[in-house]
Amino acid sequence: MTEFLNNLLFIFQRISWLSVLDILLVTLIFFGLLYSLRDTQAMALLRGVILLVVFVILLTSLVDLPAFSWLIQNALPALLLAIPVIFAPEIRRTLERLGRAGNVWPLTLKTEAAPMEQTIRAVVSAAARLSARQHGALIVIQRLDNLEEFVQTGVKLNARVTPELLLQIFYPNTPLHDGGVVISGSQVIAAACVLPLSASGILNRTPERQMGLRHRAALGTSEASDAIVLVVSEENGSISISHAGRMLKKLEPDRLENILFAFFNTQNQMKQTWLEKLLPGLFRRKDD
Repeated sequence: MTEFLNNLLFIFQRISWLSVLDILLVTLIFFGLLYSLRDTQAMALLRGVILLVVFVILLTSLVDLPAFSWLIQNALPALLLAIPVIFAPEIRRTLERLGRAGNVWPLTLKTEAAPMEQTIRAVVSAAARLSARQHGALIVIQRLDNLEEFVQTGVKLNARVTPELLLQIFYPNTPLHDGGVVISGSQVIAAACVLPLSASGILNRTPERQMGLRHRAALGTSEASDAIVLVVSEENGSISISHAGRMLKKLEPDRLENILFAFFNTQNQMKQTWLEKLLPGLFRRKDD
């Protein structure tokens, strides 16, 4: 015990503020990495890799296996090269979040209060009426990220956003009712757009695992971009909103309007910190 305390004291005597900063930076990097992988299929893969590495280390340390140890040592460089390939989608998503971190000012300059207010009121009015009629809808509202790859899959409209237009688009059995609508500013850019489905691990848990294709597409689009995605359920008419891979469900029109104004309000966007952009979801309410 005395020797342990002496060793501990020896370590603390040699810790400087640079050492503390070094440890904090490494901790922050690992925290950011693990946080970016949360609720993804890569998280289960990462756990499997960690367990395999621990097992191999214990096996080679406790048992003398020359041939096996040689194989592991020579295979390690190949495993290091394979990691970027295995985790490519998560790495890309993390780099995209880093890229958005410094883009607060461009977003605020692009956001015009009056047209955006009219757009939000039109979307909320359409969502309420679609919900009452139990007509399914999927509406993507563009923020900073370019959504041209989604627009190219649909039918371009370039029409002014109105409740009547959205009601007509999502009327059952009409040519444009399948797929999503992409809105930028005060314009409906395209309809019947094909959106990516979410591969998030959150879908494997109740009750999200029972979500339909519209909700999965909403999550997938919010994972691939910073857009706000609104969903109206065809089964029960409930309204949901998705952002940064998280979904808030069963919203009343008044609350939906408040949330959209909070996302697109210029002053709120200026106050959004780089950490919120890097780690979206960290500052969410618990009931989200």
